[in-house]
Amino acid sequence: MFLKGIKDKFKQKSGLKFIKQELEKPGYVSTRKKGISSLGCIVDLDKFDKSDVFYQFLDDFSLRPNAVKIIGYKSYYDKNSPYSTPIFSDKDLGWNGEIQNSYALEFLSREYDLLVNYYDENNLLLNLMSIKTKARIKVGFGAVGPDYNDLILQTPLSDFKTFKNELKKYLGVFKEI
Repeated sequence: MFLKGIKDKFKQKSGLKFIKQELEKPGYVSTRKKGISSLGCIVDLDKFDKSDVFYQFLDDFSLRPNAVKIIGYKSYYDKNSPYSTPIFSDKDLGWNGEIQNSYALEFLSREYDLLVNYYDENNLLLNLMSIKTKARIKVGFGAVGPDYNDLILQTPLSDFKTFKNELKKYLGVFKEI
């Protein structure tokens, strides 16, 4: 038990070191054209448990039915409990910023036009997922900061409708939709 705690501390430290190194590198440059045809969502399910609302983006952006991919974070989850959204947690952290979760690896294997970082506090696993996701545009909240998001919206986490409307407005201004 004691050694596991020490091991987890070192894993977190190596994860933070990985994030620092990745932030110093130039950002991901996409070869995708303008417009939104695929969307990824990283959601903190500990604070916002209505992940199905993200499928509203299908209608709002006129996307194909399989164009929206959602992955949720829970600080702890039971593998035997059914979740409607693929989940990753703190126990999925490996060495050097590696994430050891099949759902997360599948999410990271895709490239997105838009990544929605739907969490409002710095969290090692959520930030790792955000950095590792290949996306042309990343959108999130101000509390997380500009290191992880290209567009920052100042709305409450609990008010998805306002977030969605603001996002739609700014994507229209950028001529993405």
